[in-house]
Amino acid sequence: MKVTFPHMGNIYIAAKALMDGLGVEYVIPPFTNKAALEIGSLHSPEEICLPFKIMIGNYMQAIEQGADTVILTGSCGPCRFGEYCEMQMNLMKRLGHNLDFIVLDVPLDIGAKELLNRIGKVSGASTKTKAQKLKAAVDAFKVMHLIDDIEAKARFLTGYEATKGAFKRLLNSCKAEAMNCKTPEEMLKLLYDYRSRLDKVKTDKNKKPIKIAIIGEIYTIIEPFSNLYIEDKLMDYGVSTKKTLTPSWWYKNLVLSPLKLNQLEIKRKARDYLPLGIGGHARECIGEAVLAHDEGFDGAIQIFPMGCMPEIVSKAILPKISREKDFPIMTLVVDEMTGEAGYVTRIEAFVDLLERRKNNVLSGC
Repeated sequence: MKVTFPHMGNIYIAAKALMDGLGVEYVIPPFTNKAALEIGSLHSPEEICLPFKIMIGNYMQAIEQGADTVILTGSCGPCRFGEYCEMQMNLMKRLGHNLDFIVLDVPLDIGAKELLNRIGKVSGASTKTKAQKLKAAVDAFKVMHLIDDIEAKARFLTGYEATKGAFKRLLNSCKAEAMNCKTPEEMLKLLYDYRSRLDKVKTDKNKKPIKIAIIGEIYTIIEPFSNLYIEDKLMDYGVSTKKTLTPSWWYKNLVLSPLKLNQLEIKRKARDYLPLGIGGHARECIGEAVLAHDEGFDGAIQIFPMGCMPEIVSKAILPKISREKDFPIMTLVVDEMTGEAGYVTRIEAFVDLLERRKNNVLSGC
């Protein structure tokens, strides 16, 4: 068994820690790039959404390095992502690649026993003891939480940094060094060190930066290539950003879902606009928009792939929130044809709008 997985934000860092801890062979696909998108677009159904196409490109590049097993998170809700496994298996078979797909889904949908069976397929390839396997899993979850925490803190504090680019350089250095770690223990030590180093970066608390919440469909929020590195661009503009949906958020939501204790605050904030879950992360998108307003953010940017039906519903609701709360919200729809020039122009115009609004408020106009 030689495991691989699609790129989804910081998942690759936690996955490396897990596989190193288990002693299982793995392949991390090259960071998503134009070549992966071109490969995926060539072989995927034309009408399928962007995440599907990028994932196919990730698989094809990993196969070239000997991968034969794919680990993929699932979704049995009314969203096409819930069908990705079957569709991708069939597509890869038609292309002559007989990959084994291991889909990790919520216990409510597939049952706790089946989830453990699927996890067992991965751990069964390890020669470690049960105690060592458990430790590897725990360490990987810690890594996932730490890297998401470091990234969130760096991206938010960017608006307050005294030296332009300090937090971005620290974040990029952290991720690069994490990939050179040989063991989960080494990686955890590194991440704890970087988390403490964030507190030592000089900031100016008198600054009043623009603060933008990133909301929308989880894949296009967390996978930077799919959103044309919007968070990096906003860091360059000196904007503080926040996103709720991350890999560690997804795991926490997975664990708390059977107890109905997941995302209580987001559900409460969304209640007046979208009280029911309609698939994907539509309700989360609405709740996050209201929450961002209540937390004093200056605006929000919704991002989702072309044709994503749950987010299309959210997009139709967001203007009402914007009007009622006088809260600017911009929507960006992405696919393989998205042009960067027009995309950047819209982002810059939105930031300019928020800056003018903020200056008017500060000047008492």
